[in-house]
Amino acid sequence: MACRELLLNAFDMNTVGHLAHGLWRHPRDRATDYKDIAYWQDLARTLERGLFDGLFLADTTGVYDVYGGSADAALRHAIQLPANDPAVLVPAMAAVTEHLGFGITVNLSHEPPYLFARRMSTLDHLSRGRLGWNIVTGFLDSSARATGSSGLTGHDARYERADEFMDVVYQLWEASWDDDAVVADALRGVYAEPSRVHRVRHDGPHYQIDAIHLSEPSPQRTPVLYQAGASARGIAFAIKHAECLFIPNQGRAATASLVKTLRERIAEAGRDPGSVRILTSLEVIVGQTGAEANDKLADYRRHAEPRAALAQFASATGIDLSRYEGDEPIRPAGGEAIQSAHDAITRGSATGAWTVNRLLAGMTLGGRFTPIVGAAAEVATELIDWADATGVDGFNLVRTVTPEGFADIADLLVPELQTRGRFKRAYAPGTLREKLLGGPPRLALPHPGAAWRRNP
Repeated sequence: MACRELLLNAFDMNTVGHLAHGLWRHPRDRATDYKDIAYWQDLARTLERGLFDGLFLADTTGVYDVYGGSADAALRHAIQLPANDPAVLVPAMAAVTEHLGFGITVNLSHEPPYLFARRMSTLDHLSRGRLGWNIVTGFLDSSARATGSSGLTGHDARYERADEFMDVVYQLWEASWDDDAVVADALRGVYAEPSRVHRVRHDGPHYQIDAIHLSEPSPQRTPVLYQAGASARGIAFAIKHAECLFIPNQGRAATASLVKTLRERIAEAGRDPGSVRILTSLEVIVGQTGAEANDKLADYRRHAEPRAALAQFASATGIDLSRYEGDEPIRPAGGEAIQSAHDAITRGSATGAWTVNRLLAGMTLGGRFTPIVGAAAEVATELIDWADATGVDGFNLVRTVTPEGFADIADLLVPELQTRGRFKRAYAPGTLREKLLGGPPRLALPHPGAAWRRNP
């Protein structure tokens, strides 16, 4: 336990403002270059130089319009708006790297599984097996309305639909083409043996399909599966499907308790608890010295916009926080947003009820993170202590000033972690699944996706 190497993902989004709102205004920040392919390629090179395990790209298909009843705050402060598609970044970044993984968020509620499966297979081919998929069911009512629904489907119903979606894409990825279907026999003029390619027939309450998967098997077949559900139903879904689980940062004690519960639940489901990686999110500011790091923090804070973070959190909870006075207790609002986020601030805590002023006090850099600040040795100690105290396998490190923040991690923090034996000195060979989990390149039993394979 004490000697295990940490996993590190860069946590970002194909947008101007991700989770540290306002920092795009900093004179050294390049987030407004998000439309430039060179920006993303430069970032990918920086992350691979720092041996990051992956670039984890968040996404949303709606707008944050709960605060004040409109999208005005989101537009004014670039609160994940505008936002471009994360998937199209993967080939560009894969072309200039060899090992860096790419975890992309895709909301399955608005995707036809047949075409989605082909897109993921294509990206897995082009990245040579370095693709991961963060499975989300959506929480924005604006997203549902934008894609033809009258409103957001019920929380648990979204996960019921998601379970069926997974059954469909598992069949396409794992069961449609046998491993030896592609023969590429130029002499016979046969590329694929028809007898080794199979139709997928599925007739369910949400999805009906009768088709051959359009893509031949990619290096991983199924991309590495990430999931971040924190509600009871979301956790049940993650226990069944996830290979990497993202959990909310609730402080060390609560995070440790959740990790313990998750490991126990994974074992009860018949899966090896060690086969699932669990990560939480942290925000770090690293300097050559502690004084330099604190100067950066003070500099960054001058550009942060906590009110923008409040507007984002309003949509996450489904509560219009603009209607509350500073010290007025926040009350339940119902709705179908992120259930765990809604419940966390409406049930109060050991220190009393949540209020707008209390939320704003914790939004130091325009987001709901208290940054870890210091010289590389100090920050490394904090990360190691966090991992050892909670049992997490690693961290999603939130973007601050970009690319400066990630470059500081690569050039200052990573060498310190390596010196202490807590971070790799070279990438392992193979696909993203092999690098992260140490097993085969494809899903292995007893994962339910592997059970669909005709010759597992």
